[in-house]
Amino acid sequence: MSEPPPPPFNTALLSGALAGTTVDLLLFPLDTLKTRLQSPTGFFSSGGFRGIYRGIGSCLVGSAPGAAFFFSTYEHTKSFLSHNFPPLPTSPNQTTTPAYHHMLSASLGEIAACAVRVPTEVVKQRAQAGHHNGSSAQAFRHIIAQYSTIGLPGVWKELYRGWTITIIREVPFTVLQFPLWEGLKSWGRARKQRTGRGLFESALYGSVAGGFAAAVTTPLDVLKTRVMLSTEKQSMFKVMTDILRENGIRPFFAGIGPRVMWISIGGAIFLGSYQWAVNTLSVGGEKKRGKESVL
Repeated sequence: MSEPPPPPFNTALLSGALAGTTVDLLLFPLDTLKTRLQSPTGFFSSGGFRGIYRGIGSCLVGSAPGAAFFFSTYEHTKSFLSHNFPPLPTSPNQTTTPAYHHMLSASLGEIAACAVRVPTEVVKQRAQAGHHNGSSAQAFRHIIAQYSTIGLPGVWKELYRGWTITIIREVPFTVLQFPLWEGLKSWGRARKQRTGRGLFESALYGSVAGGFAAAVTTPLDVLKTRVMLSTEKQSMFKVMTDILRENGIRPFFAGIGPRVMWISIGGAIFLGSYQWAVNTLSVGGEKKRGKESVL
């Protein structure tokens, strides 16, 4: 069976925004626990189980545009690659998109999303770890208040602290997650001999792909958290060598349980709700076009 065509730009944009906001709001407490487990000051010093919704303001600001940027870039890079590098048939009635299409599309999608995600993540994680009384607004104002001493370039660098390690974390994560998700969906369509986008299967396969990618990339996530929470700007290499020298390899897997749980559940909600929104908006668009053609 051939793969269904990519959704229109507006559909991918709106569906991504809905999916990102849904998953981040529902699973925010698990993300907070993960951040505190990875904090250099320790879990209980960062707040323990108290105030698990600290930083949610920043999350609300960044979720929708970040996910919208990701999916609109992902779907249209994939469409561009499919038109210019068509998938080869694997059987007389079936074509399969090469894995590198998904890998490149998802990587570019993550880079686009990080333009929004990194500043909101910096503010969110500082609030989650108990800095600035656990307030996203205070954390943001603290960064902006440094304008008089470090100027606009300095404020910009502070907001985008951890950009490099975030990209280094996100690209391997998405290179694992999305080809696996798309591959499982293709396998499911071939098994059931259909061309549509199944909501339940999309959510289930999203959970499997997300959990696997989350486990493998946990050390990179720890590095990102430590870089963003450090009191002074430090290079990724220095943070990594300090952790290895002081505590060995064990801290690199701090928070792996909540991270895998959060992203496994989140993968199902994120990719499932994205698929639901795409299906719903696509059906609505087809009905509207049908009425217009009758008129």
